[in-house]
Amino acid sequence: MKKFPQLNIRHFFVLAFLLFFPSFAFAEDAAQQLDLKNHFVGYFAVAVTVIAYAIAMTEDLHQLSKAKPMVLASALIWLAIFVFYSVEYGTAKNVAVGFQSNLTAYAELFLFITVSMTFLNAMTERGIFDALRIVLANRQYSYRQLFWITGVLAFVLSTVISSLTVGLLMGYIILVIGKDHPRFVGLAGLNAVVAANAGGTMSPLGGISTFFVWQQNALHFTEFFTLTLPCIVNFVVPASIMYFSVNKETPAFAKETPVLKRGSKRVIFIFILTFSITILSNVFLDMPAIAGMMLGLAILQFFAYYLTKTERLSHFLIPATQEPSDSNKGFDVFKCIAGVDWDTLLFFYGAMMIVGALSFLGYLDAMAHYLFTEISPTVANILIGLSSSSIDNGTLMFAVLNMHPNLPIGQWLLLTLTLGVGGSLLAIGSAPALHVLGLMKGNMKEGEGYTFTLHLRWMPAILLGFFASIVTLFFINGGKF
Repeated sequence: MKKFPQLNIRHFFVLAFLLFFPSFAFAEDAAQQLDLKNHFVGYFAVAVTVIAYAIAMTEDLHQLSKAKPMVLASALIWLAIFVFYSVEYGTAKNVAVGFQSNLTAYAELFLFITVSMTFLNAMTERGIFDALRIVLANRQYSYRQLFWITGVLAFVLSTVISSLTVGLLMGYIILVIGKDHPRFVGLAGLNAVVAANAGGTMSPLGGISTFFVWQQNALHFTEFFTLTLPCIVNFVVPASIMYFSVNKETPAFAKETPVLKRGSKRVIFIFILTFSITILSNVFLDMPAIAGMMLGLAILQFFAYYLTKTERLSHFLIPATQEPSDSNKGFDVFKCIAGVDWDTLLFFYGAMMIVGALSFLGYLDAMAHYLFTEISPTVANILIGLSSSSIDNGTLMFAVLNMHPNLPIGQWLLLTLTLGVGGSLLAIGSAPALHVLGLMKGNMKEGEGYTFTLHLRWMPAILLGFFASIVTLFFINGGKF
């Protein structure tokens, strides 16, 4: 016999609420969206946004995670909007639609980053990146060679892995390799930050801002290839200038034998397969990127289950009373998921919901009119890119997309480039830089290694690379945007 779904106490509360307040269940069409830029609600939203960003940007001073003020601010702003519409019109139906639209955009970003970082944590757990560190140490490269090798690795890896994660990974490797030479650590760390931002800009898989552009179909996946040469120029120009300040010595390391845990190579294969499916299904089937990523996560889960169930079979010669060695044990995917950077994910929730609220209030339309009508779109896109030196580029790109500017492909390429590499201009301008700065604390003496001051000292070289990449894109596009 078919069973009816069971009702719990929450269902009765909902039913009672709708019986006594039927206007909420069968509300008329919501009131028209209002321009509240010059209303108290608009002023309140701007004030709360400024305070939240000020607290988030000074995280190092007060040790309050950047996610807390952003999530609180987004909740307060949307609450104020809901209250205003409910009091003014008796319903806030269209506000709910606007809120849910922004929440849907965030949900895809959340899942995409979660899957990417889960793969990274799985590869770290299998010893892949520690083996990479040992291989680099055993080859007895000079510091100048290691400067280029770590930079190129950061550039390449950030095309398929989140640039903020690549910055943290390469920062760890650089710290271990150059722990006795703080000058090398500082320059190589800065080079890795610039490389990670540049590499992440030429691929929708490597950066938050590029993912937004891809997600909203402003640029198709193949159109990002146009940014390859400009991004290489952006990385190579400052790196070539910094290269001559790197130590010439060759570090001496004790020989180590890299140990890869069972299944490590197959995890790499699943990682490559996942991104291949994601890209190809999007290009040829117009399937959303997150669908391919979730398929890859499912494959990784089944493989982790297989490793766990067969760990003793892989070591069948050991006595039954002896536990399998760590290198032969399986791993738990959910522990890898738990290791993702939740502070960053929640920060982006707050930032995206704040931007969505400001758009709902009418501020972004006014800003779009000024940026893309009153002044040249080329100048506007360069200025937006320069502003990403102190404001998160993902948040800025989401804001621009919410302005719905009517831009040709050349201008979208310019915006994507400037926003992606503009974060390299200051240490507070990009997630990779902030992660490497945090890594230096407790591992280097005060003022040594990669610091805000060191980054600022080399800012002219990075700025030269910024404009060199724009000029390169200009010539690729036939002298016009």
